[in-house]
Amino acid sequence: MVINLLNLFFPKVCLGCQNHLTDNELHICTTCRHQLPLTNFHFEKSNAVHKMMYGRIKLEEATALLHFSKKGIVQQLMHNLKYRGHEVVGEFLGEWLGEALKNSEAYKAVDVVVPVPLHKSRQKQRGYNQVDKFGKALAIALNADFNSSTLIKVSATKTQVFKDRLKRSSAIEANFTISEKESLKHKHILLVDDIITTGATIEACANALFEIEGLKLSLATMAITD
Repeated sequence: MVINLLNLFFPKVCLGCQNHLTDNELHICTTCRHQLPLTNFHFEKSNAVHKMMYGRIKLEEATALLHFSKKGIVQQLMHNLKYRGHEVVGEFLGEWLGEALKNSEAYKAVDVVVPVPLHKSRQKQRGYNQVDKFGKALAIALNADFNSSTLIKVSATKTQVFKDRLKRSSAIEANFTISEKESLKHKHILLVDDIITTGATIEACANALFEIEGLKLSLATMAITD
């Protein structure tokens, strides 16, 4: 009764389309769930993420859960995640992708999940890293550790998520470093991010992580731009 009254005065809305949710729906309505543009990349060894990074960094595995297109449902989800405080979007997508990856032999070798970090000024302004809950959900699914302290962003850059490929490619790459190496020696890291567009950020993170002896690297993102 209390929940019904709360929904009456403060109705829950879908984070994809903003329509009201029913009592049986959580975060995203049934219609939006069915319309999510899944990539199913984890079934393909040579997928678009792998091809984007080929010749730039060595990846064991690579995947993205969703296709991102401007004005689409995924853009709305990402906007709610990054700018409206709805961290639950990252957790929801992490649990979804985690269910798929935990049954994949290729991802069972992952030891540690590492999120692409925000610069400390950006994280202080936003209050959270939008990738953390996505990464934590994947770590739980894969029975891996979660490490958000080793990879550090040392320079702040303007957000590039909703810019086109050309503008993003011409933007100054962020600089990343690592705080310590010993605990991650000979580990298989799953690097996670929200959206992969040109791969510049992933490449910069990987170059820092590959300073660690014997490191193996895989990649998982919430979405990939079309």
